[in-house]
Amino acid sequence: MRTLAWRRSRRCCWSVRFCWLSSSFRSRRGRAAVQPTSRQRFVWSADNPIEERISETQHPKDEEKVTVKDAPTVGIIGLGIGRAHIRAFLANGCRVVGLCQRDEGAVRKVAAQYGIDGVFTRWEELIERARPDIVVIATPPPLHRDIALAAFAAGAHVLCEKPLAMNLDEAREMVDAAAKHRRVAMTCFNWRFTVAMEEMNRRLKEGFVGRVFHVSGRWHAGFAADEKTPVTWRMDREQAGHGAMGDMGVHLVDLVRWNVGEIASVCAHMDVAYPSRSADDHCSLLARLTSGALVVCDISRVARGAAEHGLQVFGSRGSLAYRLQRGTPQWFKGELHAAEGSAMLAPVATAEPPDPGGTEDPMEVMGSTLIAPVAARLLDSIRTGVAPSPSFDDGLRAQAVLDAVFESAQRKVWIDVVA
Repeated sequence: MRTLAWRRSRRCCWSVRFCWLSSSFRSRRGRAAVQPTSRQRFVWSADNPIEERISETQHPKDEEKVTVKDAPTVGIIGLGIGRAHIRAFLANGCRVVGLCQRDEGAVRKVAAQYGIDGVFTRWEELIERARPDIVVIATPPPLHRDIALAAFAAGAHVLCEKPLAMNLDEAREMVDAAAKHRRVAMTCFNWRFTVAMEEMNRRLKEGFVGRVFHVSGRWHAGFAADEKTPVTWRMDREQAGHGAMGDMGVHLVDLVRWNVGEIASVCAHMDVAYPSRSADDHCSLLARLTSGALVVCDISRVARGAAEHGLQVFGSRGSLAYRLQRGTPQWFKGELHAAEGSAMLAPVATAEPPDPGGTEDPMEVMGSTLIAPVAARLLDSIRTGVAPSPSFDDGLRAQAVLDAVFESAQRKVWIDVVA
């Protein structure tokens, strides 16, 4: 049974703020060391204290505030999901110094909404002129490699949306460039950070289910079910690299890897719903883990009426079933059921989820609750030198699975995943 202190520390963990920077930030400009940005307190768990910065919106004393220029600076390229990153980094005490999107009117509107001065229509100019400490890549995948390589060369750390690249070769280049320039590089697998999924991961790591027999996963959405849905880059294989698998299925691949181990081989079938599209709309995937356990996954963006994903793990001692249903109160929390021995699955009590900060904007809720934890880990890795997770290596390994899935669907055979 967990202690009350543990629960309190868990509730605050996503509000962790990093109010001073490591020398890796300062080495690029020679700025003075940063002082704490506001009052701090310690919340003790059974093992160690968690430092929680009280945000300026909670009225810290004037003398405890720090000038804005001392905050870590962030440039965000792409303002689809990129808008959620604005909220995520602001929540972590950062200063967003540049936004980039090809549509100048659109980027100016978003910049005005958040009070951001730097407006760019070319990503090269953002990196060169804004010189952010951190670059967020939230563009279509064909641009990921070039932006990442330029950002690393300019001395920036990188958080990249998924899939990491167009293919495994590009992903390797990105991983190598991060290592060459000694920069922190993370892949935005933000769905690890619902409180229910974290609880599932903790129980699996502790051996709750015993030896894993088989795993079942699904990721269903209906936003592309109508034939009249406007065709976007996500439906064009040349621009997306992968369709539903790269857009949604890659998250499921990451959750499988993170929870139960590496995927060794795959057998897949994928298809498009309408002839105007060239990237897969749905995919059925059978996989074998390196442990020998079997995985079955179903991914679809043409599942009418659906907006949910789930993962079930069945083993020699018990089972765990995770589900997240969008559009429900506190959807960002997820839900978990567990069973041991001969018992039926029963709900598991989890910690309280992060506070979305009073917003009902879905993109801002996503940023506050599910991307802010990724940003916090990035900042912690820069500050401490601890290896980040989810890393570019996680993105690389997921990319290897995506490429194997596509090859399997084309050749209609089992394909081994490149180690």
